[in-house]
Amino acid sequence: MRSHLPLSAAVLAGALLLTACGTQQSAGGGRSSGSTAADRCGLGGGPTPEAVDGVEITDAGGGPSGCGTDGPTDRSVRFRVTNHDTQPLTYTVEFEVTSPGGESLAHPKGTVPGVQPGRSADAEVDLGAIVAPGNGARVTIYRVRSVPAAEAPAETGPCPPSGVRVYADRGDAAMGLRVVGLHLENCSDHPYRLSGYPQIQLLDLHRRPVAGVRVLHGSGGISTGTGFDDPPRAMTLAPGEQAASGLMWRNTLTSGASVDVPYVRVVAQPGTPAVTVTPELDLGSTGKLGVSPWQRQQR
Repeated sequence: MRSHLPLSAAVLAGALLLTACGTQQSAGGGRSSGSTAADRCGLGGGPTPEAVDGVEITDAGGGPSGCGTDGPTDRSVRFRVTNHDTQPLTYTVEFEVTSPGGESLAHPKGTVPGVQPGRSADAEVDLGAIVAPGNGARVTIYRVRSVPAAEAPAETGPCPPSGVRVYADRGDAAMGLRVVGLHLENCSDHPYRLSGYPQIQLLDLHRRPVAGVRVLHGSGGISTGTGFDDPPRAMTLAPGEQAASGLMWRNTLTSGASVDVPYVRVVAQPGTPAVTVTPELDLGSTGKLGVSPWQRQQR
């Protein structure tokens, strides 16, 4: 599995220290929201952390509900998302939980769908057994991604109006070779015809097109024996059947700047609505990305 990107200074500004009695806020800027969980627990908290890409942690570890008790506490992180864009966005917020010694324990995620422009929405992520009372674990906002609500991937839940779900998996890596799978499921009640390659557009952090990267049908010489060079075949997916494609690249850095692509806009086939996924492509300086044809997935 690919390693996570390094933390930035901006991300660290969203850090909170989890304790048995709620939250001890980190110092350094940000708005004040009155009585904090740390204040109510008598921990002497500081100012509320600054927002990271429109997201701020509002509470962690359950606040006063766990103060002065020997029993279980509410082990969750609560956060607020504010949409500063001009269109509805669906947010995916990834946190990092670390031990007092700095060891990464987990990367829980939360998704907040359809936040309207200029509006805020509150959500929470259950940390479960990751955080034990009094273990001093630390939670930070690790990464924030937002996509147009109309283009958000739907791995589960109600079937989209298009009749198909399109989403990306978490990918795999070995010796610098990266592969991320694109998955399509016919969730409608009628057959769905599919052929060729998905149409791919690479987008930067601001969801603007990335220049200087060749998107190639097949392996493009990146690696052999992967199935990426198999010829495309037309297929008809019955309700519930699935197909898969893939993105392949190397993160080699030989000269020039490294190119990172957080977002990929996918059109399964002409006429199908676009879906924007977040595979976090670390393309190095290779300047190319291979795309495999759609292939039927066996049940």
